[in-house]
Amino acid sequence: MYKILRNILFLFDAERVHYFSMNCLRLLCRIDFIKKMISDYFRPEDKIVPAFGLSFKNPVGLAAGFDKNAQYLSELECLGFGFVEIGTVTPLPQEGNFKPRLFRLKKDQALINRMGFNNVGAIKIAENLKEWKFRASQNLQPATTESRARFLESHLPMLIGGNIGKNKQTPNEEAWKDYEICFRQLFDVVDYFVVNVSSPNTPGLRELQEKDSLRKILSNLQSINLAQAMPKPLLFKIAPDLSREQIDDVIDLAIELNLSGIVATNTTISRDNLLTEHFKVESMGTGGLSGKPLRERSTEIIQYITEKTNRRIAIIGSGGIFDGDDAKEKLNAGALLIQVWTGFIYEGPGIAKKISSKL
Repeated sequence: MYKILRNILFLFDAERVHYFSMNCLRLLCRIDFIKKMISDYFRPEDKIVPAFGLSFKNPVGLAAGFDKNAQYLSELECLGFGFVEIGTVTPLPQEGNFKPRLFRLKKDQALINRMGFNNVGAIKIAENLKEWKFRASQNLQPATTESRARFLESHLPMLIGGNIGKNKQTPNEEAWKDYEICFRQLFDVVDYFVVNVSSPNTPGLRELQEKDSLRKILSNLQSINLAQAMPKPLLFKIAPDLSREQIDDVIDLAIELNLSGIVATNTTISRDNLLTEHFKVESMGTGGLSGKPLRERSTEIIQYITEKTNRRIAIIGSGGIFDGDDAKEKLNAGALLIQVWTGFIYEGPGIAKKISSKL
């Protein structure tokens, strides 16, 4: 059924149809009985996964970039995701890069995006998260404290990750300040943080993956974090294009600062071995490539980090996950959790249940 709908949706601009589809789902979910039907159909059975001090109700999450502004969390929870990473969030609102900026490579089951951290800014996103959490709490009000506790034990909430970045106009030497602003603004409304220094769509951002620059950002955040009564798990997201030496550097830094984990990986700037005609790929321009072509490389990096650290660092696996076999590959390589994005676009709203049922 979804394949027929997908063929229709793929006739239209990728970014516009993304918001159209999610807004349609939001309208449907405003009708209580339809929302319950959607949830009953798509939500998988809980398969609790403990990771960096949290309990995820299932290991299938949605990567950052899909719900940038925390607008669709109730709807995504209905579709069965165990966790959603919002953002990338920047201190100030920004429109991102010029449109069109999201392209499909159907032959490769891939996407190219150069969104450029378009978002409504940390203050507004924090407000959206507070509102969502309040609405969710209102739906969990059984008659007594004891019955509520039993309810919560059997209905784990969908966890929220805060993916944070810097504004485009902020120079790299001042980037640590942007990450701190986002961290403080979102601290009370997310369950864990991911520092994004690996998107190819903000000029110069990937330079922050160099060890000294990364240390300045992460050490500052970790010092603030550890001063809190209840610190939050702090992870960072790496690019698939790093050299072995660069991966070693980030591993050393993660261990040195006692970070909670690594998200492997972000999109790639590589265009190797694509089935889509070269001239079409060239016409799409710059941006990060995601989807099936990224699967093998992201798994290799997960495997390398796992072996290099003897599983001392928790990993969220991301890149080219479309089905249960892809997810198992990431988990067997050493990931504790997995994230989808492009797979969601190509496989449809049943992807979380379909993957979770195979794990």
